[in-house]
Amino acid sequence: MPGKYHRILKTLGPGILFASTCIGVSHLVQSTRAGAVYGFSLLLVVVLANIFKYPFFEFASRYTNATGKSIIDGYFTKGRWILLLYFLITLPSMFVVTAAVTFVTSGLLANLIPIQASTDLWTAIILFVCIVVLALGRYRFLDQLLKVVGVVLLLSTLTAFFSVLLHGRAEPIQEFIPPRVLDPAGIIFLIALMGWMPTAVDISTWISLWAEAKIKESGFHPTLRESSIDFNFGYWASAFLAICFLTLGSYIIYGTGIELSNSSPKFAEQLINMFTTAIGKWSYYVIALAALCTMFSTSITVVDGYARAVTRTISLLFNFREQGNRLPFISITIVLGIGTYLVVSQYLNNLKQLVDLATIVSFVIAPLAGYLNYYVIFSQEIKPEYRPPLWLKNLALMGLMFLTIFTFIFVWVKIDPEGITSFIDSFM
Repeated sequence: MPGKYHRILKTLGPGILFASTCIGVSHLVQSTRAGAVYGFSLLLVVVLANIFKYPFFEFASRYTNATGKSIIDGYFTKGRWILLLYFLITLPSMFVVTAAVTFVTSGLLANLIPIQASTDLWTAIILFVCIVVLALGRYRFLDQLLKVVGVVLLLSTLTAFFSVLLHGRAEPIQEFIPPRVLDPAGIIFLIALMGWMPTAVDISTWISLWAEAKIKESGFHPTLRESSIDFNFGYWASAFLAICFLTLGSYIIYGTGIELSNSSPKFAEQLINMFTTAIGKWSYYVIALAALCTMFSTSITVVDGYARAVTRTISLLFNFREQGNRLPFISITIVLGIGTYLVVSQYLNNLKQLVDLATIVSFVIAPLAGYLNYYVIFSQEIKPEYRPPLWLKNLALMGLMFLTIFTFIFVWVKIDPEGITSFIDSFM
């Protein structure tokens, strides 16, 4: 038994990195907004998004365990055109996704440090630090340190969650009218919420890259069951925390007339105050520091994930040696940093629009990203003992239908908002 638990502890890593990526904008911003604006109306949506996206992330983790390679390499083995397709769906999302994450982080930093500086300056500083940390190869040490602070945020979130359940919901104002979910604005937010719930499907390649790197660095290749334990822990922990943040928004803000700010620093202050309302004012700086460190860790993880994915993609497409050559990786982090800053500079004082743009882009490309993982994991390259079970295959097919249907709904809303409103009203 001790040997069994020791092997599981050696396996843990990629799943925790995945969870730290998820517990960022999708939870702190989108889940909180969902509860604050719509109460528990979108709870089922959060649950379904996590369930229907699950197979595509699991497939990425499973592929690496089965082959020892990243699923990006799997795309390439199935055809150069598949890898090109992945590259084309990654490029439009990488800048806006990184912008949304660093924009939220800059708000938390501005809220904690009493220095007058613009949001884009804070964003530039965060991006610069991320690039330097990754270029120097100091990410592993920093990640270990920030995981400790992440535990503080985890415990704080759970404490706040159970506190609000005990104290009950805030009293709604008399003139409060619950907003409709099934109107154009509500549907667009619903799709934006699902876009990063728990995170974007195309980011599933990162789990595979991290798992591959861990196997190579440690020389330890876990069994499929051990790898699944690591992945499932990270995935379902992040899913539960999404529900916690939705509950906090619903219990503390929904119906009170408080509107979440479009300014990143002011939103950060509202977010932290939400925790102090549940836990106590004494916790303000503890929560502020934990939230900042968690989002900063997420920022580094996102820059690292995209840089790894793009570096691997380019190395396969153009047949250059990636091993031992850090220049392409560093170059891509710099390009990503510059592009991200340019995106942020266009959305100053418009946090919600930037976040919604990033999450909607992620959702629209989700069916295609999910299909790529499905196509690769059921290829002849995968030995029968590593193939997903029938229930997971069926869930993946249902997930593809779910993502595709809502993508078409989003397109319909953008093209003909009045038409979809009339269509919905005819059934109500």
